[in-house]
Amino acid sequence: MIRTQRLAAGVCALLATLAAGLAFPAAAEAGEPTSGANAKVDLVLDVSGSMRTRDIDGGTRMAAAKQAFNEVLDATPEDVQLGIRTLGANYAGNDRQTGCKDTAQLYPVSTLDRTEAKTAVATLSPTGWTPIGPALLKAAGDLADGDGSKRIVLITDGEDTCAPLDPCEVAREIAAKGIGMTIDTLGLVPNTKLNKQLSCIAEATGGTYTSVEHTDELTDKVNQLVDRAADPVVTPVATEGAAQCTSAPTLKSGLYSDREEFGQQRWYKVDVDPGKELRASVSVAADRAVSPSYGVLLRAVTVHGREIVRGESAGNGRTDVISTGLRYPKAESDADDAPAETVCLQVTNSFSPAPGVKTTPGMPLELTVDVVDGPSKASDVASFGLGRGWWLLGVLVLVGFVAGLLWGWLSRWRVAVWRTN
Repeated sequence: MIRTQRLAAGVCALLATLAAGLAFPAAAEAGEPTSGANAKVDLVLDVSGSMRTRDIDGGTRMAAAKQAFNEVLDATPEDVQLGIRTLGANYAGNDRQTGCKDTAQLYPVSTLDRTEAKTAVATLSPTGWTPIGPALLKAAGDLADGDGSKRIVLITDGEDTCAPLDPCEVAREIAAKGIGMTIDTLGLVPNTKLNKQLSCIAEATGGTYTSVEHTDELTDKVNQLVDRAADPVVTPVATEGAAQCTSAPTLKSGLYSDREEFGQQRWYKVDVDPGKELRASVSVAADRAVSPSYGVLLRAVTVHGREIVRGESAGNGRTDVISTGLRYPKAESDADDAPAETVCLQVTNSFSPAPGVKTTPGMPLELTVDVVDGPSKASDVASFGLGRGWWLLGVLVLVGFVAGLLWGWLSRWRVAVWRTN
């Protein structure tokens, strides 16, 4: 009986080991996290005249913002460099051209002096216009230096009043620069038009939009965003794909960002040594209104144009990001000095813009490239090649057959022993 239990346990362990080889892939180093030591946050606060309105917990919107800022300044992590920028704080006149330039750095992005920052916030008084677009451009400049996490947190109670400089287009231009900057937006008024504009700004850079109606909600959300900036992140490296493989940039393992226009093809190259495996994935975000049917295609092609493998995915408008990926193992070579194979990666999308939507800049594209040890290595996700089609099926059938024979033999042996006894 003990022998039977041990054998059954051994068979189960073997099957579990095979399943684990498929379910838990080896970690791939696709980029190193950026240290949070240089994380930067620029809080952009609307100080326009409408902030005098008394509709947040019995006080003015400005009072709620000041209280929230004071609590956020107390809780800001030591390793976060924080600044405060205002919009509409200084010009109270009616000249639109002057009012749309009214944005200033109240406290520079730097190591935080809490007392000094609080003193600066206390001086604010609701004054003028709402130049959101110009303020975002200036805030991007405030955070331009350094390689760490960069986050703009915009707090406003109204729409931009300085069109035609559309703040949503400004956000897309910031994202198109590939500097890894995120814009989060908080709306102090549950207004449909404002919600739409702030959502568009946030989505353009991969940020978040939140509507808040109470002081504690505002405090909690800003604290959360500041803390998030301190978390280690992998910052994509900006690259620019080519119109054809011959002129495409050669990429190493890592995370890359690019822009792709509607229906456009982008090409990249990766060198794959014998015995290695190329793993690539791509995500394209619809940061503006698009037709509900779309797709993205990722192809691995030889330099002579022969397709090696492809990955594709389709969407129907339920999500604003669509992703796909592929894997290509390069066989081992008997020659020690065998050259690497140049693989061309082609990214194609079938998005189409909704009527009246601008097509430039292109939509955000994020590409992950990783070249790891091939499947012949036991540490690979498909250990011993078991993760590839018929090999897996054959091994599982063989294991099941052997386990069945052993179980049958043991059962007969047990019956014979029972009869003898």
